[in-house]
Amino acid sequence: MALDIVQLQQRLREFSAERDWDQFHTPKNLACALSVEAAELLELFQWLNDEQAQTAPQQPEFATRLGEEISDVLLYLLRLADVTGIDLAAVVERKIALNALKYPAEQARGHARKYDQL
Repeated sequence: MALDIVQLQQRLREFSAERDWDQFHTPKNLACALSVEAAELLELFQWLNDEQAQTAPQQPEFATRLGEEISDVLLYLLRLADVTGIDLAAVVERKIALNALKYPAEQARGHARKYDQL
């Protein structure tokens, strides 16, 4: 199933309006909430070694929790973009193009060096 970003943002807009939450959905508050949710996502992996982190998502309970945290991050990110008027499709395309320039495949392949160390 493909995600329709515009439709999801509309659903979130309606969800927020129905609960009178727009007053709380300021850019700062949404950025804070996004950070908290990202930390909750990280917490799932906090004490796992690399091997455990690779296999944990195959466990149903972990996969459920992981999906919930990933969803929380995505939903707050979508809401933040909507509230601030950011066109996600445009900025994502632009960022991918910039990353392609910063990390040419022939120079970046196979290692994790930062672009200024290529």
